Amino acid sequence: MERSYGRGAGDLRPVTFEPGIAPHAAGSVLVSFGNTRVVCAATIDEAVPRWMQVQKVSGGWLTAEYSMLPYSTLDRKARDISRGKLDGRTTEIQRLIGRALRAVVDLEKLGARTLWVDCDVLQADGGTRTAAITGACVAVELACRKLIAEGKIKESALRERVAAVSVGVVDGEVLTDLDYSEDKDATVDMNLVMTQSGEFVEVQGSGEEATFGEEALFEMLRSGRAGIERLLALQEEALSLPGPR
Repeated sequence: MERSYGRGAGDLRPVTFEPGIAPHAAGSVLVSFGNTRVVCAATIDEAVPRWMQVQKVSGGWLTAEYSMLPYSTLDRKARDISRGKLDGRTTEIQRLIGRALRAVVDLEKLGARTLWVDCDVLQADGGTRTAAITGACVAVELACRKLIAEGKIKESALRERVAAVSVGVVDGEVLTDLDYSEDKDATVDMNLVMTQSGEFVEVQGSGEEATFGEEALFEMLRSGRAGIERLLALQEEALSLPGPR
């Protein structure tokens, strides 16, 4: 089948990182997976949540928030605040982002402070949660560098990087990094989150009115791992370049 950008089944869409997109944040980046564009920004609160204080839990905390801006989709998406509550999808995704980042952040090294990570989708064309996780990791690393520069921590609280990608089965073929047109037709949809050391943080997969066998599962895992390795290399490249942070 013909894919966007003329790519093969296992190829990513064009991926870019633009660090320093939000100058008032401790670390920020505009990440693009093709036409999916997400602003990821990390800010520091010099306090921990009340539950940590009450339970006398040492170290710091990291939490994430995710939103799709009203103009990110073809039809205007109402803001959650206008409905008075978060929808289930938003809650699920921001919890996923938080889990993915806490898996690679040493909260003791962070110190008694909260690292807030905000992921705002400017444009959605499939894979917003995977782009958000991949970009958020860059924002967190930049925030840790800022804390070190300010003498607030001695070494980075980020133990290793993390990235995420979607994989799925469309017309019987395993594809990596699905855009919206592919995602809506996928009979199997999966999101993989992996660390730099090759460990899984989360595997979210399900058949869409279909089932899938062990062979397809292993092929999706192999293809997803290769895609994440490429994303990690692109993170490294973006974080090594000079420029605004």
